[in-house]
Amino acid sequence: MKRDRITCLAVLIMLPLFWGAIIAEPVAVQHAYTGSKDVEWAKPGGQSLTMDIYTPQTGKASYPVLIIYHGGAWMINNKSVMDSMSIYIVQKSEYVVCNVNYRLFVDAGNTITLNQIVEDVLGAVAWVQANIAAYKGAPDKLIVTGDSAGGHLAAMVVLAGDKLESDGFAGASLGFCPTWLPPGVMAEQVAQKSGLAVQAAILSYPALDLHAACVGGFEKTGNYFWNFAKAQARGIFGDSITVETHADFYKMVSPVYLLPDSSQKKLPPQLCMVGSADNLIPPASVREYVVKLNALGQPAEYWEHEGRPHAYLDAWKNDYLGISFGKDAPLALDRMIEFMDRIFY
Repeated sequence: MKRDRITCLAVLIMLPLFWGAIIAEPVAVQHAYTGSKDVEWAKPGGQSLTMDIYTPQTGKASYPVLIIYHGGAWMINNKSVMDSMSIYIVQKSEYVVCNVNYRLFVDAGNTITLNQIVEDVLGAVAWVQANIAAYKGAPDKLIVTGDSAGGHLAAMVVLAGDKLESDGFAGASLGFCPTWLPPGVMAEQVAQKSGLAVQAAILSYPALDLHAACVGGFEKTGNYFWNFAKAQARGIFGDSITVETHADFYKMVSPVYLLPDSSQKKLPPQLCMVGSADNLIPPASVREYVVKLNALGQPAEYWEHEGRPHAYLDAWKNDYLGISFGKDAPLALDRMIEFMDRIFY
């Protein structure tokens, strides 16, 4: 049963590659925007990490900022699958949009670890805070979002943006050293201030429990993503770290284990979205996450996209499943805009 579930997940997520990733049906333009493509924000290990930055042209001096992390099981895809979403948001609302690339497991000879990927997305937040004013973005008005694996990463920004240590996972305690920090600034200095604070998060069909996923075989050859990514199956922290021997590693990157009581730490508002027909990320798991947050006194909302399966936000069209961006994404994106507008406008 676990193998079948992993196979189903792999097939559905990989369909964009079989049919071709495209920007689907164009949306009606409400206002103009400018775009800066492939802005390099970091170069860990010599690998260029880039983001696309879109700025609405409505005459304002500055705008809140939406940072997007793409999905793909941390193994496949890049920011291009979020192109249609980025353009929809910048055309139909007043937000600077940053569509971000991060490292994948299969990069650097299939050696990247999940904590390094988390460090990439934290580094992207740090870079945006320091540089987005040049693109008319307000560095103190940030929202993070992502779908599937990207939803997991957005949740990690919210929950681990203050768990910063220069030695990352290498020391006696587990923390994250952002891939990018301002020159001369240490991770601990950022943590002592406000951390990498964001003001809201939107999680679309997010993966929330990596510990359970790896107990269930995510690191094994039965997970077809390794085959699709043309890589050898391995541990997400390297072969010397296993879920049986180092459960703390896996729980440190699993949002469900990082939820604080509001008396200890007040989280920003979160909107959690999932399709009612999602067989990969069960709606019940997302609903349970919201229930837990609310029970801890944290602001979180749940929204279910009726009849939609996984990956309805991606910039592709799949006639076989009857899914397309133009048909399935706009209602969800309008819900996202409404949520953001309640916070910032």
